[in-house]
Amino acid sequence: MIYSNSLALSLMLVRLFLLPLLLYGGQIFCQSKFMNAVKTVKPPIIDGSLNEESWKNAPEAINFVQNSPNFGLPASQKTVVKILYDDDAIYIGAYLYDNPALIRKQLTARDGESGTDVDYFSVFFDTYKDHQNGFQFLVSSVNVQSDARLSAAANIQHNEYGDKTWDAVWNSKVAMAEDGWIVEIRIPYISLRFSKNDIQDWGLQLQRFSRRDNESSFWNTVDPNLNGFINQFGVLKGLENIMPPLRLSLSPYISAGIRNYPVSTGPNKTDWLKSGGLDVKYGINESFTLDATLVPDFGQVISDNVVNNLTAFEIFFKENRQFFTEGTELFNKAGLFYSRRVGAEPAKYQQIQRLVRNNANLEIIKNPSTTTLFNATKFSGRTYKKLGIGIFNAVTAPMYAEVRNKLTKEVTRTETEPLANYNILVLDQAFKGRSNLSFTNTNVMRNGTNDDANVSSLDFALFNKKNMHTLSGYTRYSKIYGAKGYDGYSTRLLFGKVSGKIQYNIQNEIKSKNYDPSDLGFNLFSNSIDYSGSVSYNQFTPTQHFITYSYSLNAAYGRNFQPNLFRDMDVNFNAFWVFKNFWNLNYKVGALPVWTNDYFDLRTAGRVLKRPSYIYNNLSGSSDGRKKLFIQYDFRFAEGPMPDNPFHFISLAVRYRFSNKFSLSLRETKQNDRGQIGYAFLRETNGDPIVGIRNYTEHITLLTGQYNFQNRLNLSLRARHYWNQVLYKSFHNVKTDGTLVNRAFITGQNQNFNIFNVDAFLTWDLNLGSRLILGWKNWIGNDEFVDGNIHRSYLSNAAEIFKLRHANEFTMRFIYFIDYNQLRK
Repeated sequence: MIYSNSLALSLMLVRLFLLPLLLYGGQIFCQSKFMNAVKTVKPPIIDGSLNEESWKNAPEAINFVQNSPNFGLPASQKTVVKILYDDDAIYIGAYLYDNPALIRKQLTARDGESGTDVDYFSVFFDTYKDHQNGFQFLVSSVNVQSDARLSAAANIQHNEYGDKTWDAVWNSKVAMAEDGWIVEIRIPYISLRFSKNDIQDWGLQLQRFSRRDNESSFWNTVDPNLNGFINQFGVLKGLENIMPPLRLSLSPYISAGIRNYPVSTGPNKTDWLKSGGLDVKYGINESFTLDATLVPDFGQVISDNVVNNLTAFEIFFKENRQFFTEGTELFNKAGLFYSRRVGAEPAKYQQIQRLVRNNANLEIIKNPSTTTLFNATKFSGRTYKKLGIGIFNAVTAPMYAEVRNKLTKEVTRTETEPLANYNILVLDQAFKGRSNLSFTNTNVMRNGTNDDANVSSLDFALFNKKNMHTLSGYTRYSKIYGAKGYDGYSTRLLFGKVSGKIQYNIQNEIKSKNYDPSDLGFNLFSNSIDYSGSVSYNQFTPTQHFITYSYSLNAAYGRNFQPNLFRDMDVNFNAFWVFKNFWNLNYKVGALPVWTNDYFDLRTAGRVLKRPSYIYNNLSGSSDGRKKLFIQYDFRFAEGPMPDNPFHFISLAVRYRFSNKFSLSLRETKQNDRGQIGYAFLRETNGDPIVGIRNYTEHITLLTGQYNFQNRLNLSLRARHYWNQVLYKSFHNVKTDGTLVNRAFITGQNQNFNIFNVDAFLTWDLNLGSRLILGWKNWIGNDEFVDGNIHRSYLSNAAEIFKLRHANEFTMRFIYFIDYNQLRK
């Protein structure tokens, strides 16, 4: 019953439309290079030396070709790579010829090589040879490891190869030589997924990156004019009789700490923190893995970038919990999984906070700000027929708040979040070439009379034989079950040219009035019809003055779905240049040429707010990242026809590398909108919304630092101060057509909002997969505030926050990795 409507629509779409196109779009991309796999009886020792007898008989991969900055030219330096395998692992030996004095050797944290001053070598595998999924294993010149799960969305032009939150267990060693440097790698089969075929071929790609020239070269040519990355791999041929091992690993952990925090009345409170749990990875067969976390502890995560949200829309926060970031690419296929829903703030948490804040006779005994996660499991993998299957389940505990009446001593216990079960099912069929078809279902079941939710989606992406054009889209159906149940749908269709110097696309997206995937997904708004298109010219090879550049013209037109009325329109032109000195510059100019209709900001059904048209300019760029001093900048300006309403945005970031171990970055961001129009969070006695015109100022300081004692021991620091000032200039009523009418001024509505966080973590990778983490967090107490009537500037607020009472948290977490195969031996 849950899937009936969505499945019927899906099957009809497949029969009438998709299957003929899939037959047309399928292809096998030609591979220009291959390497014969050689099995060894005596595996090499991973010591950074390639002098062992086993390496002498291995075939060589040579003749690397530049992808950037001079596409098509031979690599500046010679690279020789050899590959061996046995019954337990695959081995890679790379000799990277170079002048040792010129090799860049900055130490970084794991997965931290991007944008730093370090050379590195990567090996990529497409073990199912489906041209859409794979693995990356990277080693820097100082033996810092990085790894990633690859997907069809890999974008090498932006150095986005895949999901770097995925951490595998593998071994590497680097050694310096008189004429270069050597990398030796052992990747156990426990860290890969592949079929049981007696003889199999894998997609293979090898990469070398030289930082001093910003040169990226590949063994098998990767053409920047051609869309996609995995489809441009070579082939490792003839792997024989390799059996996927029993993939069973355990990661038990213990954590302990202390938290000291201020309360509204009385002295600070102290909580002792203690926890223990277990992460399990079990390979059910050669293709599928079960990941489970039992009684997880997510205390040691970076603080969210909290802001003062005056909009009608929810703020999207990045996921920092490893279990929900690692290996979730299949669950994110349709974009319906916003993992922050699991273990989020209880639904009635703020209600309890307001209740106590507005009644001096009440005090909170407990009111948990996050929902406890009992357990979570992920089942995922891909069959030899290229069918990806993903199943996710999580169970969260019911949460309760306790409030005491100071006069009567009576304690009231309130359920703030019910027991809940979260589920995701994904079926993703990859076809020849880069085409795919996937079905996703998300389901949330809550205890008692609370609402349940279900969303189903059918997504497709089709590419023609030359990989020049694509047709993609989806159809989605959402259903909310409860006393006021409702349902809705969303569709999207895109056609575009995705390869070559000239590229373009056009698309249409429709969201019905009651489409709601937000119980487990993220959705800014529904009730909309959107049309958009763009055309671009891209120069991927160097010219006299530029390494690369592009120009694009973009347009978007939006309407309300019900009633079908005009909403907004945006037209802009964008230019991007990368200069020969590796500075880059981006310029964007555009306009909302007519007044727009905002159907959301008033938070009132059937009401609209008219906003003025405006033009905008945006200039951004960065300096040469190879230098010790690196600068990023972003300047924006907008102006409309209303008097005294300019918008300014300035962001300046400076990073200085003091040594190969230590670097600091400081980013200052300020924006000011002197004529911001928006809902004032006030209503007339008859319920009509009141709108304010306000001077909105936002200032953010972000300081980050990294000190790497060695390649497996590093200290990271992140300090953030956010200040928002809202000064109302006038208040207005709103006519039925959305225009404003003056009304009397309302005093006392200005806002002064401060957030301050410090996160520091010392991370020590003791052994493969095992880790010790020491953490310290500091933040402003929940009931502490700065008086905005006295402190009206950013510097005054910044100085004042250090006079407020702060909360502190010190934690220690130890994770021990146990591989069943090693334990058995």
